[in-house]
Amino acid sequence: MSAIEETDLPAITAIEGRRSVRAFLPDPVPRAVIERILDIAARAPSGTNMQPWKAYALAGEEKERLSRALLAARDAGPPGGAEYRYYPPEFFEPYLSRRRKVGWDMYGLLDIARGDKERMHAQHGRNFVFFDAPVGIMFTIDRRLEIGSWLDYGMFLQNLLIAARAFGLEACPQAAFAPHQAVVREALAIPEAEIVVCGVAIGREDKSAPVNRLVTEREPAAAFTDFRGFG
Repeated sequence: MSAIEETDLPAITAIEGRRSVRAFLPDPVPRAVIERILDIAARAPSGTNMQPWKAYALAGEEKERLSRALLAARDAGPPGGAEYRYYPPEFFEPYLSRRRKVGWDMYGLLDIARGDKERMHAQHGRNFVFFDAPVGIMFTIDRRLEIGSWLDYGMFLQNLLIAARAFGLEACPQAAFAPHQAVVREALAIPEAEIVVCGVAIGREDKSAPVNRLVTEREPAAAFTDFRGFG
């Protein structure tokens, strides 16, 4: 096999170094930076250039108000439910093992023992304060769109996560908001025509936080690719 020449090293470094950061510093991020990141993300491909994404970018009191509403609703009882299914009804291999490993790896860094449901519950609640990030963004999609637009959305979100790193920021995509979509919808006055897809926390990483030492494993291409016709 010939040597591989990687010509765009900054892009590769940004992608390979991306992690879901779950503890942030309180340093504010200017609107101009968030707007630029979203502009870059919007260069993602989409079928017939439909650009199916819509964002609600929150900082300061607006973000805190949403967090208060979510935490209050969470303490009051179980969520009303997401409008789409993110995970299968029952996990199976190899996905079950991967899910369990990342969960226990994270809890291990946080010194949360197996069966400690109270601390697990508290850690999950950190989602609703965007892990203390100064910026939280909620994303929605027109409910009339089909699965192709959801695929486009994934490319847009990945662009956003990578673009944030160019500004010295990190991010965490959060599906945890979807089951609480009714609370998000009411707090942000989101029209019924839109489905709450997810949230994203953005800010500067708190490098002293143990949870940010989590680095997930990835299967190599040879494990999931059937290569055909190569020399």
